[in-house]
Amino acid sequence: MTSFTSAQLSDRALEHFWANGFHASSMDDLVKATGVSRHGIYSSFGGKKALFLSCFDRYRQSVVTPAFEVVESPDATLQDVSDYFERQISLGESVGLPGPGCFVANSATEVAPGDPDVMAEVARHNDRLHKGFVSALQNSAPHIKPQRTRELADVMVIFTNGLWTKSRTVSDGDVLREAVQSFLTLLKDTLK
Repeated sequence: MTSFTSAQLSDRALEHFWANGFHASSMDDLVKATGVSRHGIYSSFGGKKALFLSCFDRYRQSVVTPAFEVVESPDATLQDVSDYFERQISLGESVGLPGPGCFVANSATEVAPGDPDVMAEVARHNDRLHKGFVSALQNSAPHIKPQRTRELADVMVIFTNGLWTKSRTVSDGDVLREAVQSFLTLLKDTLK
């Protein structure tokens, strides 16, 4: 790519990091995957880690927001949470399962434990999920105490990260759907 924007470079790097991880990606790999020279990568981002960090914004914009905005709507309920899961499972099926999982969840286990900048990006993502889930729970069960709602939203974030990790190991989307159905049934029972 002789002429490129930072966004184009981040998009191509995201595809590579998402499929291969941070540690297994050399600068030579990134040059090949992006079509941008080492000089271009360094002059645009300063290096591999800064390029990797830029991928979080691109992931939020291209993957998280289109799927999760239904849960972030002011009147969202648990049905919208179910719709969010279904959208992502269907997307995984359309590109082929097993899939790459969640870029953020992958980074949480591979890079975040030893890198405070990546840990901050993971926390930002999980905080966003948590906030959306709190709102959907409050709309679905306004009688539940706020502290309990926050606790349940914590469990929903953990389930979500686990579900997308599981998507890296299954070839049948119905396995994921069954997990979602079981989880949401348990959650609804808890809200009674």
